[in-house]
Amino acid sequence: MGTSTPVDGKTAAAATARGKTSGAVWIALTLVYVVWGSTYLGIRIVVETMPPFLSAGARFITAGLLLAGAVAWRYGPGALKVTRAQLGSAVLVGLLLVLGGNGLVVLAETSVPSGLAALLIAAVPMWLVVLRASTGDRPPLRTLGGVLVGLAGLAVLTSPGLSGTVRLSGVLLVLVASVLWSLGSFSASKLTLPENPFTGSAYQMLAGGVGGVVVGLARGEQRGLDPAAFSTASWLGLGYLVLFGSLVGFTSYVWLLRAAPLSLVATYAYVNPVVAVALGALILGEALTWPIVVGGAIVVAAVGVIVSTERTK
Repeated sequence: MGTSTPVDGKTAAAATARGKTSGAVWIALTLVYVVWGSTYLGIRIVVETMPPFLSAGARFITAGLLLAGAVAWRYGPGALKVTRAQLGSAVLVGLLLVLGGNGLVVLAETSVPSGLAALLIAAVPMWLVVLRASTGDRPPLRTLGGVLVGLAGLAVLTSPGLSGTVRLSGVLLVLVASVLWSLGSFSASKLTLPENPFTGSAYQMLAGGVGGVVVGLARGEQRGLDPAAFSTASWLGLGYLVLFGSLVGFTSYVWLLRAAPLSLVATYAYVNPVVAVALGALILGEALTWPIVVGGAIVVAAVGVIVSTERTK
């Protein structure tokens, strides 16, 4: 996204409300579809030789600083000024999305295949339905049916952890991450965030990044740390995650949360897993076991039902 001129969030939201999805929204959606699908592969490569929370923290602090610099250059330093309430909201959303949602996935991928992690994260739209219902909203019966089918798919996907094929703790970490990401996404649509979505994105990444470093230090990831032992592949993976996963993907997602209906934004959840599973199998040779194929198909189908139902409301 960088220095290009964004479409005003209110204008885009008004357009989508009239049933006309702008070209900028589709471009941002495509970026989230493709780029975020590939980040699971990038994370898996990074954690092969780098500590999870410290690498994730460094990724988002670097991306946050770069984005803040780009905002100041494009709109002037005044664009970074926010109220205390806006800053507090951005920090909260950043901790939920970056530290909780992304950080736990990074930790989990030290023991869970990238494709399986992506499929488990596909549960996000289901948790969003649950959160909406908890605030008094009444989703259609078809949406609730999709949630139940999706939960059945998640049960199949967790079987590798129950059978010992992968570490059960890693599977559970990804499930918790999906809940925290859903809570962050839901909160972002309710809280008062900075007017400029890129400013908000920068503060969110910085907050989540600092949180990741703090957690990493608390876990003792700095002990015996030897950057010389980090592989070239891990360095390249980290660079890819900073530039594309964070600056391009995360910023596009944050902008979409304000510029498009949440149900439309949530469609990334059943596109990303397909990209992630394909890349994991092709590049890392990750096995396509029956729980991943069957459970993944059930979850993706359920999410498709939920999103399509919500978009026709």
